[in-house]
Amino acid sequence: MWRLLVFVGVPLVELYVLSVVENRIGLLNTLGLIVATGMLGAVVMKRQGAGVWRSAQARLARGEIPTEEIFGGIMVLVGGALMITPGILTDAVGLLLMVPTVRSLLIPSITRKRFFSTFTNRDEGIYDIGPS
Repeated sequence: MWRLLVFVGVPLVELYVLSVVENRIGLLNTLGLIVATGMLGAVVMKRQGAGVWRSAQARLARGEIPTEEIFGGIMVLVGGALMITPGILTDAVGLLLMVPTVRSLLIPSITRKRFFSTFTNRDEGIYDIGPS
């Protein structure tokens, strides 16, 4: 049911918001806004993605598992996709996902869920996979 709401409801709300914005600032300005946010999304996604990649490489070099960086990278990818998608609300959500502070606030709530396993180091380099 929630998928129907997402795939039908979000585009309908976006169309409504775009029509309101078009009535306020005009058609050409609205189209310019959509194109500008799409281009901004691509640039910001590239920069933020590169930062997350460097951070993940640094953690791997220290022998740590880059859990936060993996989730941060997923959020950057989703945020970039939302910003490239035409629409005002999706652009706002996508831009929020690009902000490192917002990602750092969201990551603990995602990783707290019991979907993931953690690796615990045992003697002689053997890893035991247990619930988080």
